[in-house]
Amino acid sequence: MTILTEAPSLWPAANDEDASRPRSLQKALGASDTVCERRAAYILAGTEATDPSDKRAAILGTYLHDGLLRAAKRRYGWLIETAVKDHLIRGHIDAVHLDDATAKRLPNRLRPVVPAEVVTVEDVKTKSTFVWDRVVRYGATEAEIRQVYLYAHLLRSVGWQHRWGQMPLARLGPVDVQRIRFRFVNRDNGDEHVQEFAYDEAEAAKARWWVERVTELPEAEKAKRSFDGPGLDPICDHCAFRTACWGTPNPPGTPHQTVLIHDDADRAQALREYVSGHELETEGKRRKKRARAMLAASPAGVYEENELSWTGGREVAEEVVDREAMLDRYAELGVEPPQRIEPHWELMERLLQEAGVPVPLKTERRTTTRAIKVRPASRNP
Repeated sequence: MTILTEAPSLWPAANDEDASRPRSLQKALGASDTVCERRAAYILAGTEATDPSDKRAAILGTYLHDGLLRAAKRRYGWLIETAVKDHLIRGHIDAVHLDDATAKRLPNRLRPVVPAEVVTVEDVKTKSTFVWDRVVRYGATEAEIRQVYLYAHLLRSVGWQHRWGQMPLARLGPVDVQRIRFRFVNRDNGDEHVQEFAYDEAEAAKARWWVERVTELPEAEKAKRSFDGPGLDPICDHCAFRTACWGTPNPPGTPHQTVLIHDDADRAQALREYVSGHELETEGKRRKKRARAMLAASPAGVYEENELSWTGGREVAEEVVDREAMLDRYAELGVEPPQRIEPHWELMERLLQEAGVPVPLKTERRTTTRAIKVRPASRNP
């Protein structure tokens, strides 16, 4: 006899392992912590997290991310997960691609299979299908760009951190990074999208200034909230400092954003934003309707940065109630059909069904609604 016991969940083990990762234990400010100014300020101040969150999606993303990087290291010789640090910030760079001249200064085991044209810092991001179109159309967010520029600046200014496991890299000193690359991977279907651009010293300086400004704040609450808050932005919904930042709604059940209203001047400003948003929404709908009408006769295809496709518009056959025949059926039965101002079709149909009399049907052909679909054109083979 087999005794079945309830199988334990995988998630307690996965959460424990995630909590023990060096990045989870890190107390200093990391480049990946610069998503939100207020969050970065809390980390610098040593504020205790107030809100445990469901990390399952993030953990799955981490496993996928780490597995892809390890595979790329084995196949292409990428330098992955290398550490950088100075007095201001630290971080782990997903991948660095060395040019031939720099690679030759390293032992063979650290050289790439094929050197890059120029030294390139790459960041790999896993994304869901829910945001994929935005990623392909607009690329990396401001916060993501800031993070990678912090990595690149550290490499250009001080080089790799002196630590066990990467001493040959540290001995290179500053490295002349010339290119930034983002590699986005859709974790739902495996699609890949690459965005890259030349290193810009002004952008690096702006990223450094962002961090310096946060470190100079007298207290964490003086830092700006970079997002719209719980219920309006997923980053706030899953933030470990959500309650520290936004407090508890008062009265209970109201949105967290009510804490932003202190007086009538705040209310007046919020009303201006509401009216402005309504006007933008109305104008946006008008533009979409006009463009949709203009494209009505256009074939599907790629037109520069956008891909046009259509759904629906097919002729289909379906069986519907034959109302004229149903009136005849009532006449044959000698029954007066129920009426209001005109025949009550739904009641007529139900009465026939209850009496066990077949409801007469007929076949009609109709064209399904034709809907437009616009998405960014794929730029990768």
